[in-house]
Amino acid sequence: MILHKAETFSKSEMEALQLEGLKKTVNRVFEHVPFYQNKFQELNITPNDIQTLDDLSKLPFTKKSDLRDNYPYGLFAVEMKDVLRVHASSGTSGKPTVVGYTQNDVDNWADLAARAIALAGGEPDGIFQNAYGYGLFTGGLGIHFGAERLGMATVPVSGGNTDRQIMIIEDFKPTVIAGTPSYILKIAEEMKAQGKDPAKSSLKYGIFGAEPWTEGMRKKLQELFGIKASDIYGLSEVMGPGVAMECHEEQQGLHIADDHFLVEVIDPDTLEPVAEGEIGELVFTSLTKEAFPIIRYRTGDLASVKSGTCSCGRTTKKMSRIKGRIDDMMIIRGVNVFPSEIEHYLLQIEELAPIYQVHLLNDGVLDSVELHVEMDEVMYQKSNGVDLEGYTLGLMKKVQHSMKNNCLVSMKVKVHPPRSIPRSEGKAVRIVDKRQVEVIL
Repeated sequence: MILHKAETFSKSEMEALQLEGLKKTVNRVFEHVPFYQNKFQELNITPNDIQTLDDLSKLPFTKKSDLRDNYPYGLFAVEMKDVLRVHASSGTSGKPTVVGYTQNDVDNWADLAARAIALAGGEPDGIFQNAYGYGLFTGGLGIHFGAERLGMATVPVSGGNTDRQIMIIEDFKPTVIAGTPSYILKIAEEMKAQGKDPAKSSLKYGIFGAEPWTEGMRKKLQELFGIKASDIYGLSEVMGPGVAMECHEEQQGLHIADDHFLVEVIDPDTLEPVAEGEIGELVFTSLTKEAFPIIRYRTGDLASVKSGTCSCGRTTKKMSRIKGRIDDMMIIRGVNVFPSEIEHYLLQIEELAPIYQVHLLNDGVLDSVELHVEMDEVMYQKSNGVDLEGYTLGLMKKVQHSMKNNCLVSMKVKVHPPRSIPRSEGKAVRIVDKRQVEVIL
């Protein structure tokens, strides 16, 4: 087991370190970022007003729209000559959100990503297959430099080209693979279609993230590959992969890098803090970033946070797995539903593959949901010639009953043959909005 000293700090040690980092960050944005200068002036505060961690609540929130309003470099706290690297979000709703890193930022990021990989079971003498995409997206390069920093032989295969991924698994003998869970599932499906057993590979651990995924998906991936599958969390506005990571020992919550980030959980409507252990919106403040420090960033991600000592020996705060995003929540006939809730119950139906899409429709009066699911190939083959129409009808009724009982929503259900719903080589397409124009979320 590889532990960083900060991961075992006492509460008083960590809070002292966090307060020091918070003061430095507040001074940095006050001196160098006009956006925060104006915000501080509006709130009638100065850096001198921040003397304890409780004073964090005096500071302004930062939203994604603030990044877009200051596109591209308006929130940078250093001159461009001191920026070593620039990343950006996909920009699906307009201009991307742009973030920057100094040399020190990149070094800290590599350290944190290395800590994350070690949490998941990675070791210096292992081989790391990186199936995250490289480019402006922070996932590929972020986790890559962490694997190298840990001392692993790192294979930068990137996302896509599934046949090549399989060849590398077979020939290069990796011990750890990283990627989106939906794409790693696609690799396993293709291996099985080629008559290969993913569980007989050299892989021991998986690091999966960049999209919400459930315990059911974890179980499926672990069974297919015979690995320990752990969740990683990060977002470019805060840093990238490595903000938090599950330990492979417990797999019950993600350890937050408390020495680099202050976390809050708030009610997204009232903006007031929720009690420890309650679900709310995650809010992060960076403590060590130079090029792009950020104050109280509202992530839009819903999770809970708790304190305590883990069986792995770490004392850092742990966040639950992401329940969903505020903007992913669907309101169907007055009922709030998250895609992760649908997935949770679908994966309990063994006749289904862990692949689905939610189509949002409108009949001219009310919104409705059409749930597209797929038969599990192995289970269907075991049915051995059962009447296809009857088999499909039975599955449809079973899914409808589960959704009505557990998610409290009546849904149209369409059951598709095995391997017919499109797979993604990056983030899975779970929601297709057809209410006005067809927009994929």
